[in-house]
Amino acid sequence: MKWLSKHQKTIVYSLSLIFAMLFVYAAVSKLLDFNTFQNQLAQSPLLSAYAGITSLMVPVSEIIIAALLCTKRFRLWGFYAFFTLMVMFTTYIFIILNFSSFTPCSCGGVLEKLGWTEHLIFNIVFILLAGFAIFLLAQNIGVPPKKIFFVLSVLTVLGIAVVTLMFLTSEKEMKRNNAFIRRYMPHPIEKLGEYDLGYNSYYIAGMDDQSIYLGNVTAPFLIKSVAHNLKDSQDHPVTIDSTEMLFKRVRIAVHPPYFYVGDGTVPVIFRGKVEDWNATTYSYDEAYFTSFVVADSTRTGFTIVSSKTGTKALALLHKAQGRDTVLLNTGILKNVLDGRFDTDGMLLWNNEHRQFIYPYYYRNRYEVIDGLLSKVFTGKTIDTINTPQIDVTYYETKDVYKRGKSVMVNRQASTYGDYLYIHSDRLGKYDSEKPLVSASIIDVYDITDNSYAFSFYLYHQPGKKLREFRVYKEFLVALVDDRLWLYKLKPKYFNPKNEKQ
Repeated sequence: MKWLSKHQKTIVYSLSLIFAMLFVYAAVSKLLDFNTFQNQLAQSPLLSAYAGITSLMVPVSEIIIAALLCTKRFRLWGFYAFFTLMVMFTTYIFIILNFSSFTPCSCGGVLEKLGWTEHLIFNIVFILLAGFAIFLLAQNIGVPPKKIFFVLSVLTVLGIAVVTLMFLTSEKEMKRNNAFIRRYMPHPIEKLGEYDLGYNSYYIAGMDDQSIYLGNVTAPFLIKSVAHNLKDSQDHPVTIDSTEMLFKRVRIAVHPPYFYVGDGTVPVIFRGKVEDWNATTYSYDEAYFTSFVVADSTRTGFTIVSSKTGTKALALLHKAQGRDTVLLNTGILKNVLDGRFDTDGMLLWNNEHRQFIYPYYYRNRYEVIDGLLSKVFTGKTIDTINTPQIDVTYYETKDVYKRGKSVMVNRQASTYGDYLYIHSDRLGKYDSEKPLVSASIIDVYDITDNSYAFSFYLYHQPGKKLREFRVYKEFLVALVDDRLWLYKLKPKYFNPKNEKQ
């Protein structure tokens, strides 16, 4: 105790300098690379909604606290502030490690090489040192130990409460924010390989456990199968039992053991087996359609243009006991503007939940519909455009409407298991344009609770745009220009469920 009393001032002064240097270095590091620091906060599951104000307050607070610590008159206040801020930092790390859905990248600076657990230990040590310094300095000026302990207890509770409140309110605040904020998952997909197709006219027709099936708009009756090893491929000529029809935009959907051939300008669907690639008429003269998606061997969903309203609508072809039944629902797709383009979107089928999903192209909405074409709910994406921004011109002499420059919110989409995957090239509040030179943004939504889960970058060759992608079990396949990319979803983040096709 004598030694402690003798060196009390030296210990307090030394600790104040150490704390001040730590905070000055931390603040300068953040300010020198401010954009990176702000982006890291924006990706945090705790602070996404408050990244803007927090990214400014933290370094400013650190500089002010450092100045207080270096001023003898205000040193005790500096220690109290240092103690409180370190409690808040520690609470943040504790919540990240124990209650967060994922662990974001740590901040840079002197602690960049430390893991989150090591960072937690580091903070606790400095909290204890700060408490020790406060007791020494406060006792030196005659403050009773009980009062010191009470003040430290209040500051501890206050620091924990503030960070906890931010954690509980951040998710709601993100959804209310006028400029949407993405939360990026660190490396949730693993590249398995790429395959040079030679042409950019291919589209994804289907996928199974062994192969990826590709159609070709310039060779409409040819299917290319590419094995998952991306080394073996084979071309399969497709034959149908009627060649007299004038097809304009043939599309093939492969759902092993069957494949389907459709062309909405001709009201016909052909079906055959992939073992021989010969198709016969499956449905004829039931409906003209703009797109179709196969649900199972008895049901096929269509997007159509209603003859009554002139707007997009959904239809379902149900084959049972030798009878074809067509169900029409014109009330699901809601138009906001004129209804000619603002209801455009993509019709998907989620086999596990037995639901159709329809993301709109030009607004932040998607419809979830059951297998009998009844609406389940309308989901909302993180984008802020709920009224389509479409430039439409009417040509009276030709009696046609043409779409001009428009803002496309959801470009492509796919669904599997509990998730809806949407590709959007619209930048969020803290998104940088730099990664988009060689990557595309995929936003992930949980359709079981109608919530935004996270986002990730899908990397591909630079200077090219993602044309299409598809998720099947643990695989994600993407077409970028004339190249096919295959990725594996890490179960830690996605936990895709196996389902029977």
